[in-house]
Amino acid sequence: MCGIVGYTGPRQASRILVDGLKRLEYRGYDSAGIAVQVDGATGAPPVVIKRTGKIAELRQAVPKDMAGHCGMGHTRWATHGGVTGENAHPHTDASGKVAIVHNGIIENYMALKGMLEKQGVPFRSETDSEVIAHLVALNYEGDLEAALKASLKHLKGTYGIVCVHADEPGRIVGARNGSPLVVGVGDGEMLLASDVTAMLAHTKRVVYLNDGEVVTMLPHEFRISDGDERRVDPRIDHIAWELEAIEKEGFSCYMEKEIFEQPDSIERAISGRMDHENGCAKLGGLNLSKKELHGIERVRVIAAGTSWHAGLVGCQLLESVARIPAAAELASELRYRNPVLEPASLYFAVSQSGETADTLYAMREVRRRGGTVLGICNVVGSTIARESEGGVYVHSGPEIAVASTKAFTSQLAAFYLLALEFARMHDMSHHEGQRFLAALREVPAAVRKTLAVRDHVQALAKKYCRHADFLFLGRGILFPIALEGALKLKEISYIHAEGYASGEIKHGPIALVSPETPSVFLVPGDHLREKTISNMKEIKARGGPVIALADEDDELVASIADDFIGLPKVDPRFQPFTMVVPLQLFAYFCALELGRDVDQPRNLAKSVTVE
Repeated sequence: MCGIVGYTGPRQASRILVDGLKRLEYRGYDSAGIAVQVDGATGAPPVVIKRTGKIAELRQAVPKDMAGHCGMGHTRWATHGGVTGENAHPHTDASGKVAIVHNGIIENYMALKGMLEKQGVPFRSETDSEVIAHLVALNYEGDLEAALKASLKHLKGTYGIVCVHADEPGRIVGARNGSPLVVGVGDGEMLLASDVTAMLAHTKRVVYLNDGEVVTMLPHEFRISDGDERRVDPRIDHIAWELEAIEKEGFSCYMEKEIFEQPDSIERAISGRMDHENGCAKLGGLNLSKKELHGIERVRVIAAGTSWHAGLVGCQLLESVARIPAAAELASELRYRNPVLEPASLYFAVSQSGETADTLYAMREVRRRGGTVLGICNVVGSTIARESEGGVYVHSGPEIAVASTKAFTSQLAAFYLLALEFARMHDMSHHEGQRFLAALREVPAAVRKTLAVRDHVQALAKKYCRHADFLFLGRGILFPIALEGALKLKEISYIHAEGYASGEIKHGPIALVSPETPSVFLVPGDHLREKTISNMKEIKARGGPVIALADEDDELVASIADDFIGLPKVDPRFQPFTMVVPLQLFAYFCALELGRDVDQPRNLAKSVTVE
């Protein structure tokens, strides 16, 4: 959601801050601002500039020659209070000497605000974040770190906080509880951000803060302490991404680029993890012995949004291929449901960012109850990756567009490997394991071939994008892909769409069928093909337009559908990879036709780090 970047060092802070915020645009925001300390004027309040709207408007408001070598910036995604200049960050205390930025939600801010107002403290905004600036000012006695730590004792909720004080030039203090903060270690300069993309142009050496930790930094040094005032020895990680990986590289937007990166990102997800000789997967990061894995009797997936859809596919695979009972849980529901943890169960927390609040909190609840949780994440060093007991990195590379595409198919790849790992311990023979791996090895090439439908899908988007409602229908392992297709269309084009299991249409959804409501059918190449064709005919009989995706040689499906998208033929178990790509493209081109902001759709954020 919101983005944070801080800088202290020899260079012009304002430029680094605005550029860093620009790289955080993909997280979603509605306003932005910076606060920069005044050089050579100890005691002078930091200069604060903030604007609603896009980073470009903030950039225009910041003088090109703005002095100052220490400061912080923020992109806000509104939670408490409307989208106004007053509610934008940074926030200051009454004197202007303390400036803070904050990601997260302070749950008890109304009580704190009431207490401060009784002491005569004036408030300028409607936000929960402003109370932090006033608390720090109230607790300040010449030591900003001590003042922030004293203030944290009064806060309930989640936060990533960064603050500066006019009386301490060059010093930045940050604290984390449930909202990510990363230290960037440069050469004579230090950075602090909510996401490594904000600092990648300046350093690849980073330290991920854990919950309860506070960092204090000057240009040449930093120190981290925990809630018990103990100093923490930092572990410096190296970011493998190159700066070019977060550029558009000739594509019109990030989503288009990421759709077309999928053959390579899937290849990275499976590379080095296939033992062809033995027909097995190689997943050493699970941190479980073969004996421990063999003792697992059921699997549960914890996830949200697109990651939940990947989990639904994974669970179908685990049951059909590995014969292990599996179910995918919505993280936002699991945490509050007082779940029953069954013995011999293994949980997977799935999140692209590794910071999804609902998934993280649900994972912690399962671990508190004694459950074993492994992570499936893209971002190395993320909170879920660090707090889980092992897992799988999907290696998608940075995903900038809010609507996830390549991370989804990489998560699928991880689940296919997991299903094979379990299957080879149970019913799957050596020969069948080799066949499964051979089919998986062909997936990147099949997806690359699938991308050739681009122009055809664009034409269909032009034809159908003015319709107000869509149905996406699939059976078996393609049902979650129907859900994902509907979600993508909703997310970026704002067209209402619903995903259903094809066999369920006669139990209610068929009432929606009309010439104004197209139905998108995902036709499998297995035993469910004929059943799906029957469902298509039910829609056609009631005047509903049908768009069908099926094997490119399926002449019967092509003859029934109003519009047909032929796809390269693959093992039916692997059709989720080829089926989802045209749905991503369809959503993308519909959004373009309707003039939507594809990479930053309204009301959405890339990483949902608050409840």
